[in-house]
Amino acid sequence: MSRIKLIAVGALAALALAGCSSNTAQESPSASENPNASIKICVYTHGDGGTFWSVAQKGAEAAAADLGVTLDYQGSSNDAAKQASTIQAGIAAGCNGIAASAPDPEAIKSAMLAAHDAGIPTVTMNSGSSVFKDLGAFTHIGQDEVVAGRAAGEKFNEMGLKHILCPIQEANNIGLTDRCKGAAETFKGKVTNFNLDGGLADLTAASAKLKAALQADKTIDGIFALNADIAAKAALPAVQSLGLDLKIGTVDMSPEALQGIKDGTIMFAIDQQQYAQGYLSVTLLYLALSNGNEVGGGTPVYSGPGFVTADNVDKVLDLVTAGTR
Repeated sequence: MSRIKLIAVGALAALALAGCSSNTAQESPSASENPNASIKICVYTHGDGGTFWSVAQKGAEAAAADLGVTLDYQGSSNDAAKQASTIQAGIAAGCNGIAASAPDPEAIKSAMLAAHDAGIPTVTMNSGSSVFKDLGAFTHIGQDEVVAGRAAGEKFNEMGLKHILCPIQEANNIGLTDRCKGAAETFKGKVTNFNLDGGLADLTAASAKLKAALQADKTIDGIFALNADIAAKAALPAVQSLGLDLKIGTVDMSPEALQGIKDGTIMFAIDQQQYAQGYLSVTLLYLALSNGNEVGGGTPVYSGPGFVTADNVDKVLDLVTAGTR
């Protein structure tokens, strides 16, 4: 009997026994009574910590708590080789389902296919919408990064801009380059990709690099930041230090970025809803393991993009401050 069938049979049997018990819905069952405690779902991301990934982790943890499954969540500090080895270690350690972000798909392909060959259901999340099938995953949870970039390009068109700088803070992340690519497809002016590799590790240095780029090219009148911390803590200080009237848009949200939107110093944020990415990754793997469901029908499950602007920023600011958006 396959690994999935064994888990599903065990979960259903335990649920049937639970239906005969006197426990009410309000009672918290002990570990021995939890039908899902033996299901181990592993979420292995390329990033960790920071404004973005801490929210994704909270989503995964909330889903695990709601479902009563065991969660192993690990980031890799943007080290693709470390992420691949983490996936391999997870297979050996008994992961029943694996979710992985895939900004550098070739680096983790062997590990992901090893999981697939071992009968472990897998999904990709955050990065990997165009390559999840090549990695053996049954779906991807995230946003189409090219579509997000196209939408940003249209927003910059509405502002009448002519030249956008698109700083890429992770050199091997295909999702980031796809955002810049999408912006270039719709923006009527010029889009210049800018190497800001490692920018999240040292935002002060990133700000200095952006300041130098703006000083070197006076035609730049917009920045398409691909991360909220890059927008609020690197791009904005660079622009303000030079006294420029330059428009900033960003992907993802942080309290600082949303405050910038309220203040009018940042024009918009693209919301890919990373909390939902973490939550749905765990939930969809649980459904595959317990009930044989492969949600998505062979296509991605989109969590975004949506836009946060001055018109709706107040609605999401409290949730971002609470760490769930």
